[in-house]
Amino acid sequence: MTLTPFLILAVLLLLAVASFSLIYRRHLAGTNAVERQLVVQILDKQSITLSDAQPGQESEAYWVFVQPLKGGPKREFQVGPHYFHALTPGDQGTLTYRGQQFLHFALKR
Repeated sequence: MTLTPFLILAVLLLLAVASFSLIYRRHLAGTNAVERQLVVQILDKQSITLSDAQPGQESEAYWVFVQPLKGGPKREFQVGPHYFHALTPGDQGTLTYRGQQFLHFALKR
């Protein structure tokens, strides 16, 4: 039996793992992701107390949940305390993000 089918299978497996890694890093982890903007409405917000916070670190994590106005999936972003306290459910504006990372929210007046 020749080694060629096994070599081809190994190369295809290596290509599959490499492409999965690239897609995961770009789309889910946000590495080298493109900065995007969406017009959204704030649906809800939530703060979670962190039980393992070290002294000098933030003791809570803040999240906002948004829905694009032109349709699309609901999303959630972790935000800083200043955005968390400034935004209220029902607010509309332009959300700037990169992958899963929240960058900025400009409130529509």
